[in-house]
Amino acid sequence: MRALPGDRLLPKEKDRESRRDAKGLQREDRQEAQREARQEARQEQRRDSGSPMPDSAAELPPLIRRQEVVAIALAGLLLIAVTAVLYFAKAFFLPVVMAFVVGTMLSPAAGFLERYRVPRGVGAVLIVTAVTALGMFIVGLIASPALEWSSRLPEFAAQLKEKLHIFDRPLALWHELQTMLGGSDPLTSLKMPKFDWVQPTLEFLSPTFTEFLLFVVTLILFIASWKDLRRAMIMNFGDRTSRLRTLRILNEIEEHLGGYLLTVTMINIGFGIATGIICLIAGVPNPAGLGALAATLNYIPIIGPVAMFAVLVVVGIVALPTLSGALVAPMLFVALTFFEGHFITPTIIGRRLALNALAVLLALAFWTWLWGPMGGFLSSPLLIVALILKEHLMPVETPQLPED
Repeated sequence: MRALPGDRLLPKEKDRESRRDAKGLQREDRQEAQREARQEARQEQRRDSGSPMPDSAAELPPLIRRQEVVAIALAGLLLIAVTAVLYFAKAFFLPVVMAFVVGTMLSPAAGFLERYRVPRGVGAVLIVTAVTALGMFIVGLIASPALEWSSRLPEFAAQLKEKLHIFDRPLALWHELQTMLGGSDPLTSLKMPKFDWVQPTLEFLSPTFTEFLLFVVTLILFIASWKDLRRAMIMNFGDRTSRLRTLRILNEIEEHLGGYLLTVTMINIGFGIATGIICLIAGVPNPAGLGALAATLNYIPIIGPVAMFAVLVVVGIVALPTLSGALVAPMLFVALTFFEGHFITPTIIGRRLALNALAVLLALAFWTWLWGPMGGFLSSPLLIVALILKEHLMPVETPQLPED
């Protein structure tokens, strides 16, 4: 049997229809791809223009995560706990921290002696002995007139009250003004202050024998073993980067603290000599002791010069016959302090050791409240250490601000 013509054409028609369907699908795919491309272009244009896309996270306000709040709270509690421990365990931590700071300052001197083949232990004993002898000499200069004056406090109080009669006329005018206004006169009950505060003040300023012994022994051992302790601190880290960072931190701390102690000591010696010359010119008694006191108090920023000014005022009023003569030494001391604080110290110390005035004031207030006068002495060295640690452990890349 022959095949019908329609049967021969049927496969061709099927092929034609299948090709037509395939072209239609390709056209629909191209249209869909074009629509997706146009939609992506519009989204990209919106992002470039800065307008937030619908349902985007940019419209949501920033949230503080719970982990950050917990971390901040734990850091605050840790700071409070450390402060409380340092405050209540002052008898232990103060001499130990003092020995560590002073030992770091004096370590370059031990290294200098070691280069001349002096054993480090022997050098530590020699350095501590020399520093102690210098301190005892300064204390002797200050204590000798202080003991003499303390035994004559009632006499000096009577002299002070007698010399303050120059203010009788202003006080009388003030009394008349208070009477005219109908107010009470608080000056009628004005009395000279008692001196019951002398013994508690001396107890507060002077450390106990146990604290002094702990300080001296810790200082000698720290200077003698500083090289081994330093090597152990560096080798405690496993990777090379951490070791190099620790080495740089220790080198910078030793360099800055040693330079700070040497520079400030030389400045204070000159400051004490200048104060003694001022007292000699003004006729104030015992200029050597007052100069030594000025040099010692100048180690404590802000508080030391203010206390020395008060001492010069009281000594001048008591020892000199006239009030104008008594104010000569304090006024010259104010000029000397201004010149030293604004010109001499910044020029000698330079920018590397210069500290922000607000940071110095806050550190001084905190450490003086925590540990008294010795805390005031440690405030600037501890601030230097804290700034060095912050610079190396938390480096911050400061952006360039636009010029005005």
